[in-house]
This record gives sequence, C-alpha cells and structure tokens, in this order.
Amino acid sequence: MSRVMTQGRRAAAWALALGLLAVAAGCAQTQTTTMPAQSAPPSAPLPGADAGRDRPTSSDETDPQKRARIRLDLAGAYFAEGHWNTALDEVKQALAASPDLPQALNLRGLIYAELGENQFAEDSYRRALQVAPSDGDVMHNYGWFLCARQRYEEAEALFQRALATPQYRTPARTMLVQGICEARSGRLDQAEATLKRAYELDAGNPATAMNLADVLLRVGEYERARFYVRRVNNNADLRNAESLWLAARIERRLGNPQGVRDLGTQLRSRYPTSREAAAFERGAFNE
Repeated sequence: MSRVMTQGRRAAAWALALGLLAVAAGCAQTQTTTMPAQSAPPSAPLPGADAGRDRPTSSDETDPQKRARIRLDLAGAYFAEGHWNTALDEVKQALAASPDLPQALNLRGLIYAELGENQFAEDSYRRALQVAPSDGDVMHNYGWFLCARQRYEEAEALFQRALATPQYRTPARTMLVQGICEARSGRLDQAEATLKRAYELDAGNPATAMNLADVLLRVGEYERARFYVRRVNNNADLRNAESLWLAARIERRLGNPQGVRDLGTQLRSRYPTSREAAAFERGAFNE
C-alpha cells in the first residue's frame, strides 16, 4: 500500500498533522489529540446533574467524578508524551472512580493498542460503545484500530457510523483515515473520492494532501498528484523527507529529470540519514 502514513514511524512523523486519535482529557467531552489541535467542543453535562432544571457546573461533580476527571487529564497528558504505562495507570484510576466513563475506556483502548495488547484494546473499545453507543470518537479510534489489523470491512462500518452520527464534530479527520484504509485495501477509486471530500473539508491538513497525492500517483493522475504534494512542500513548516520523496516519485512519472534531481538534492542535504534519502540513492522509485 501507500508509502505515506502506512507505518508507525511514518505516522509518528506526521503526528502534528493527522488529527487521528481523539483522546479525552479535561472535562467529560473535551478533546486533546496526539495530532493537531482542534477546537474543544462544549463540555457535556456533568454526570448526575439534572440538565432540565439547572445548568450544571463543576461544583455539581461528586468526589468520584472529580477524581476520575483529574486522573483522565493526567492519563491524556502522559499518553500524548508517549508514556504508555504511566498513562495506563492513570486511566485505571479514573475507571476505578467512574467505571463506565466512555472517554476513559476509549483512552484505555488507545493505550493498550500502543502496548500491543490487542484483545484488551478491543475489549475497551467495545465496552466504550456499550456505554456510549453514539460516541463518534470511539467509533473513529476503534475503526482505525481495526484498519491497522486489516479488518477493513469492520473498520469501514465504524467510520460510516461515526460520520452518520448527528453533530459529529470531526468528519474530515474520520474521512482521512477512512480514505487511508480504503487505499490499503486496494479500493483506490473509493479512497480518492473519500480523501477529496476530506480535503474539501480541511484543505490545511498536510496528511490529507499527502495521502491524496499518493493515491493519485498510484492511479496515474500525476499532474493532480503534483498539485497536492506541492501544497505541502511549498510550506517550509510542513515539508519533510516523506513529502520530498513523494514529490520526486511524481516528477519522475511526469518525465521531469531536473525536478527529480532538485528534490533529491533537498533530500540529501536536509535529511541525509532518512530512509527516503537512502531510497533515492538506490533509485528505488517503484518500491
């Protein structure tokens, strides 16, 4: 499949761009991510508050709810820093205080997936959906978990459910991973359509532009692929070894040897130890 965003190392390289994982931290529905910041949605009513009679505030929290929120804050922070075991310990304490907190169950699934504990991760996602069956963030993360394990049909069903959820806040993010999964499963036409919709919703996300360019390269739409990868490479803050290597492969297909050489020069000078620079030196344009 795509050489863009398909391996853990490469996904990590785009960790500030993809917006993939929705990790609850803070109040019940406040999101943080391991990727680019998104605007935090309004907090959900506090558990146990009667929203029909009074507007809930933090003073309405019970002591267990407050403990769970604080522990979940800490778990999200540790997760974002890659401290999986510490994050797991904190989320366990959050669940000890509030056993059916869906955001904690969702985060536990993410942590277990990072630790390679696939059954525990899946159990966490399933439990989260039992207690919050309309939580699009859980569907998104569970779908990506399944996609990474080549369970594409199940993943597709979850992405569709998330996108069909009323007032779902981040459809472009879910369309991005949906498009990646469709490309991985060989459905390139569908992947192109999905990634185009994601791009229309969030043209500033470089991960969407990169994955769309990669799919267009694979289907022979070289000029269009060039357009999208240039949107990334023209921004010095976004350009990296992967985007330069993708551009070089596209220019080679377009029959532009000078463009290929220029991109190779940038790869060698800026990222001399990268896998992409090594692939360029080998001439491995079709690997």
